[in-house]
Amino acid sequence: MFIHGIREKTRLRRRAVLLLCGLVACLGMSAMVAATTNLPATLVFLDATGVLSDFHSTGPTDLDNPFFQSLGTNGRSCVSCHQPSDAWTVTPAHIQMRFFTSQGLDPIFRPVDGAVCPSADVSTVAARRQAYSMLLKKGLIRVSIGVPAGAHFSVSQIDDPYNCPENTPAGLALFRRPLPSTNLPFLTTVMWDGRESFAGQTLQFDLADQAKGATLGHAQAAQAPTDQQVADIVSFELANFTAQAHDQEAGNLSARGAQGGPVSLSQQPFFVGINDPLGGPGTTFNPAAFNLFDAWAHLPDHGDRNEDREAVARGQALFNNFPIPISGVTGLNDLPGVPATLMGTCTTCHNTPNVGDHSTALAINIGVTDYPALPALDISGLPVYTIQCDAGVNTPIGKGSTFQVTDPGRALITGKCADVGKTKGPILRGLAARAPYFHNGSAATLQDVVEFYDQRFNLHLTDRQKSDLVAFLRSL
Repeated sequence: MFIHGIREKTRLRRRAVLLLCGLVACLGMSAMVAATTNLPATLVFLDATGVLSDFHSTGPTDLDNPFFQSLGTNGRSCVSCHQPSDAWTVTPAHIQMRFFTSQGLDPIFRPVDGAVCPSADVSTVAARRQAYSMLLKKGLIRVSIGVPAGAHFSVSQIDDPYNCPENTPAGLALFRRPLPSTNLPFLTTVMWDGRESFAGQTLQFDLADQAKGATLGHAQAAQAPTDQQVADIVSFELANFTAQAHDQEAGNLSARGAQGGPVSLSQQPFFVGINDPLGGPGTTFNPAAFNLFDAWAHLPDHGDRNEDREAVARGQALFNNFPIPISGVTGLNDLPGVPATLMGTCTTCHNTPNVGDHSTALAINIGVTDYPALPALDISGLPVYTIQCDAGVNTPIGKGSTFQVTDPGRALITGKCADVGKTKGPILRGLAARAPYFHNGSAATLQDVVEFYDQRFNLHLTDRQKSDLVAFLRSL
């Protein structure tokens, strides 16, 4: 019932047939779908807590789009790491299935970035299982970025559990989740570290640059894709909208006046800065950034699923309104005019209406890269880097001049010590289908995400509040 291990458009068609046959009576549909190069504009996939839905706003999904084609030398296409059934990223369960069915030879398993070290032994199944351990366990791709020239810090020590000779300050091993290639019209910056950040350009330009870089790097292409191929990839991505459509407890997420699912998401108004709490004079910020489930706040006491739907509505209210003493967050508390402790809510950072990312480009460090990590997070298998800041430069809040992280984050782009550990906040729609969470996969479940924030900001949430927040997040 899941799409996994997609290597080419024919395999995608076959798995779509299996999915459709599982949901409707489809005698004879297999031959019909196999004969076309399109899939329906709306697709549905089972996930751990219900049904994920994908809506292509310009019509049927064209499997002849370069997004689904191998443009490099190693068999990969964009869809190798951006699977529709995983909210257009990849998840460990499906990666493990792809390893099992291919014995670790599926295109996603390539040493260039899938292995813990580019020079790792991949000659046998056992060796491949070890080499691709971080991909298999947490869905992490290895990204190599060096300390930039003129940086205000140095990497004084590397503790690499894999003893990878290529892991040096000139090319640090950074293990990161592939970001979803859906809901992209709501982006304010591209990539976890914001290295594509609309600097005098447009979203389309940055997505095009990302597509070229991914083809040359991840797909190991001998030459860049053509301008037309890149334009087609970007057009396909910008028309993709993904959200949870059905929850196993709350039921249809568009029932009884709710506005769940991808179709209403595709109609959500947006512009950069639409709901920025840090905006200039005259800027209006509404902390109630989510109103998808307002209609479920006061349902009758009786009725199918009403108690579960009210839990989702309570979680939404908590996300919008529960007071959080935000402190020690580099990129926020150290901004001019922002107090050392800012009383905010989840939507202070997740403020794009009904989407949940930053409505402006904002890279922050909430502690996900810290070593050691809080108990809610699992950072096992990640290299640890000791950072030494130059004398007299701004350092991350509370870190001093020497500290340890599992990922220097945006600092590898800007060279600023104060940017160590900063990453962007991702779009929150389709969360249920794409565990694990955070850039490094350190939160295995949405419950772990809530526990992390509870520990990080001393929120003292009750068990019911935690449960309600998870019910809301998994309904997005």
